[in-house]
Amino acid sequence: MSSASLESALHFPLGEALPVSGNVLQVAPGVLWVRMALPFALDHINLWLVRDQLEGPQGLREGWTVVDCGIHNDVTHQAWEQVFASALEGLPILRVLVTHMHPDHMGNAHWLCERWAAPLWMSSAEYQSAQLATSGLSNFGGEMTQTFFAQHGWSNPRDMQDVKARMTYYSGMVPQVPTRFHRLLGGQSFQMGGDRWRCIAGYGHSPEHMALYCETRSLLISGDMVLPKISTNVSVHAQEPECNALQNFLDSLDAFADLPDQTLVLPSHGRPFQGLHTRIAQLQTHHQERLADVLDVCRQAPQSAHDSLPILFKRELNFHQTTFAMGEAVAHLHVLWQNGQVQRQLGADGVYRFRAL
Repeated sequence: MSSASLESALHFPLGEALPVSGNVLQVAPGVLWVRMALPFALDHINLWLVRDQLEGPQGLREGWTVVDCGIHNDVTHQAWEQVFASALEGLPILRVLVTHMHPDHMGNAHWLCERWAAPLWMSSAEYQSAQLATSGLSNFGGEMTQTFFAQHGWSNPRDMQDVKARMTYYSGMVPQVPTRFHRLLGGQSFQMGGDRWRCIAGYGHSPEHMALYCETRSLLISGDMVLPKISTNVSVHAQEPECNALQNFLDSLDAFADLPDQTLVLPSHGRPFQGLHTRIAQLQTHHQERLADVLDVCRQAPQSAHDSLPILFKRELNFHQTTFAMGEAVAHLHVLWQNGQVQRQLGADGVYRFRAL
């Protein structure tokens, strides 16, 4: 089924409306939608401003909580400056909350925290992962990532050299991480904008992603866990090479089962929508279909992750897209392997291949 057909099963209360970069659109009282450009095929990220009060050293202060930050570059900074000048009603940013450590969410956390003397709120695993990635120990490039990809069948010498040299991919978009943070925990509730918001932990897309749900307002800031049009990337990485990331992701979707279907979902990419249970069912079906496709080719011949790319992705992939696709291919194979449906074998060439049992 096409992405357009899948989208048609959802309801988009704001229609086709989108905030122009540097401007905002109100999605609920005191909740503003900010849309920033990204220099990728996925060309935007949604950020959120929530009108808030926060107790600090100077007492109770009025202002805003920022949820997610955009990548660190001049274009995003200029857009933020325009938002500061036109949308904050003369009030400060009180805190910076980051759903997870990926560059489009984390990039400006340090810049925003420093500019507004605001604390950073995020989960511990995401914070520590951001610190490691900024220092160069990331899953985006370097010798360890190059070795991992080669073990899974990506052997083109030029590509492997480019992967190895990609040490600064993350730090180029996230040059600094704040030195202190306030930890968010799954299941924890906290006050934001006069209401209680519950943290919903998610795994597989990132180490400890936090979505935020407000029951009284029927709002879900879903981050990258639930998107209306695309399925979020779920990858196995070099730092955790035998992880069952896709199973972790699918299991995490169960944490949204008790939310009302008409909850207004505020995703990191795409338009705000209703139809949460419908969309989760679509995501589950999508991955089950891809798993069946991969298992079928493993019955025909042992498959490396690189061998399976044409099965999972029906379009030509550039280098950047292939780095993400490889991790996702390993994730699908690992579900089948750890469920006992395929056997993993290390060939004489040092490549892992998976054979159906």
